[in-house]
Amino acid sequence: MEGSNVFRNCLWNLMIIGFCLSSFVHSVEMGETCSSSSRCDAGLSCQSCPVNGNTGSTCTRIQPLNPTSKVNGLPFNKYSWLTTHNSYAITGANSATGSILISPRNQEDSITNQLKNGVRGIMLDTYDFQNDVWLCHSTGGTCFNFTAFQPAINVLKEINDFLESNLSEIVTIILEDYVKSPGGLTRVFKASGLTKFQFPVSRMPKDGKDWPTVDDMVKQNQRLVVFTSKKDKEASEGFAYQWDHMVENQYGDEGLKSCFNRNESSPLDTTSRSLVLQNYFGTNPNSTQACGDNSSLLISMMTTCHEAAGQRWPNFIAVDFYQRSDGGGAAEAVDDANGRLTCGCDSLVYCKSNAPFGTCDAPPPKSAPSPVSGGTGSENPRETPRDNAASTATGLSILGMISAAAFLVWW
Repeated sequence: MEGSNVFRNCLWNLMIIGFCLSSFVHSVEMGETCSSSSRCDAGLSCQSCPVNGNTGSTCTRIQPLNPTSKVNGLPFNKYSWLTTHNSYAITGANSATGSILISPRNQEDSITNQLKNGVRGIMLDTYDFQNDVWLCHSTGGTCFNFTAFQPAINVLKEINDFLESNLSEIVTIILEDYVKSPGGLTRVFKASGLTKFQFPVSRMPKDGKDWPTVDDMVKQNQRLVVFTSKKDKEASEGFAYQWDHMVENQYGDEGLKSCFNRNESSPLDTTSRSLVLQNYFGTNPNSTQACGDNSSLLISMMTTCHEAAGQRWPNFIAVDFYQRSDGGGAAEAVDDANGRLTCGCDSLVYCKSNAPFGTCDAPPPKSAPSPVSGGTGSENPRETPRDNAASTATGLSILGMISAAAFLVWW
């Protein structure tokens, strides 16, 4: 009887070990087939992209690398930041007015989650509405019940909470601003708590010169950069006039075909503007099409815009449905831009930490892509460093040995 109990205890212990290893076995890397996002490594999402012929699900990147992870201490305009177009227009959201909401949706998760996933550029449309400042997606500069999402203070408080909890992060807010009430923006920013983080207009460079370094911005706790589309707000409320500091390409379907400045912007190669924003999204938001747009097409257009902008890489890359792609996605595009900007490499992945400009690690050899049901598969996804990356085959082997041992003990 005593020997039987020993065997049972051994079996029980082996089963516990096998259960603990199951999470290791289920860790799936970028480009590998998956059944759910919980099976993918951190920073990945399980997706398919039927518009590109890939109907099977693979683990897809949704988070860029930290831009300062390899080369820190550079001016703010020497980095690129993932940006969400109409960040507040979230699928499934209801109007805080209680009305039916007919406005299109451009993203799929909250501002808080976007920030957690590495988004650092937030694009908001601000309007006067119900004696307050609201986020609306409307026309003619007027907000209606059926185009109003929520009071702006709600989203601004999410950004404030993020900055308070992440003391080395910098966030940029780009406002399409229809607020006419005197001091309206100032009141809502003050009420949200964000004013204490705001980078002052007086420190913003003129004539295309470099910005202060990100290290200095963090040290001074001036970690919120705000731009408005209204010129008079710079003098009256201290919000920087976007078009004095930034060039931006045409958005919508036209911007998917070629790269030229939108009407409000100076020509893209105007070097007296130190920041470059690249839009890449269609006129009518389409979550199904977004995975195709946010892939090789986005990276190809980034190269086209680099030429149009006088050999300058984008500081902000703005997309719809930022999590959707057919591989590396918008996250990979941001990594590529940061590689070019910070170290002169094809991607931030290949930069050597704080090494001389142009010092790059060699790309790893390409391996055959995982088979994807219903499609020919996309190009081999670029390898990225992962702290928790592990071999699924090794995990399966270990689990197999434990199972065999358990069987023998039971037998």
